[in-house]
Amino acid sequence: MADADPKIDRKVETIAINPIEEVIAPPAKKRSWGRIVLMLSVPLLLVALGGYFWLTSGRYVSTDNAYVQQDMVSVSPDVTGRIVAVNVRENQRIKAGDVLFRIDPEPFRIALAQADAALAAARVQIDTLATDTGSANADIQSANADIKLAQATYDRQAALMKQGFTTRASFDAAAQQVSAARARLATAEASAAKARNQVGSGGGASGLPAAIQAAMAQRAKAALELSRTTVYAPEDGVVSQTSRLQVGNIMPSGVPVLSLVASHAAWVEANFKETDLNHMAVGQCTEITLDAYPGLKVKGHVASIGAGTGSEFSVLPAQNANGNWVKVTQRVPVRIAIDGTPARPMIAGLSTNISIDTKNNCA
Repeated sequence: MADADPKIDRKVETIAINPIEEVIAPPAKKRSWGRIVLMLSVPLLLVALGGYFWLTSGRYVSTDNAYVQQDMVSVSPDVTGRIVAVNVRENQRIKAGDVLFRIDPEPFRIALAQADAALAAARVQIDTLATDTGSANADIQSANADIKLAQATYDRQAALMKQGFTTRASFDAAAQQVSAARARLATAEASAAKARNQVGSGGGASGLPAAIQAAMAQRAKAALELSRTTVYAPEDGVVSQTSRLQVGNIMPSGVPVLSLVASHAAWVEANFKETDLNHMAVGQCTEITLDAYPGLKVKGHVASIGAGTGSEFSVLPAQNANGNWVKVTQRVPVRIAIDGTPARPMIAGLSTNISIDTKNNCA
């Protein structure tokens, strides 16, 4: 036991000494430089951040209550009829003048043929009236001759009546013949005037008779309706909401069949708080980011500021009575124009974030 004690002491002594030899303290000079850098960088960073926020305070106004908008055209047929052909499908991109769909043209072709027949009948009627006008003129000439003869007879009877060589009956008969001849002349002149009015111009620059003008107008209407059985795209865009556009459906005129989202222009409608409008003006630069395209930044500018708040243009505006009135910050619609052509498609209704630089004017 006495021999083992020195060995145990040496082991303990070795174990206690080895860890102390492995730990090496860093030089005091390096530790002091790190503290100096840290002590200087933190205040400088705070000063820089404070200066940035002080310089930019109130310069930028932003909102996430903003959405992409595009012009939308509701396409409806101008005539009522059955759809016989559909040339587009949902979300198809088309150009102005492309055929969208066709309505059965046969009823309108028949109407056009009837209008052509009515126009021909009107021309025949005018020719007949022109003949009647010539006949009425002949009747006038005949009536004038009868008046002259009757007047001469009356003058002779009047002279004989003064001399007592004729009877009162003969004198009265001669006077009656004059009156009858004058009545026939008045009738002939009235008939001639009526014929001339029917044959004459109905007014307007064409100078054609009224009956022919009416028939031509009816024919033009029939031809127009026939041409409108084919419906064309009014502008470039994307076709949408085509569920009712099916072959065989009867489509009444004026009822929308599909919507056309115009692709030539898109903008953003941003609803800003009324407290943000103090330094906002038309032409200021904006930055647009979209939730659908992370990382994409689109440049734009303020195109216009709304003439009223959103609540003023709502279907049921808020009515604040004195007893329950609570002040609510109003939102004003601001139209943001998109500059250039974005790298990604602008789909109507996409959510956006708008930041306006009130110190920078782009327009």
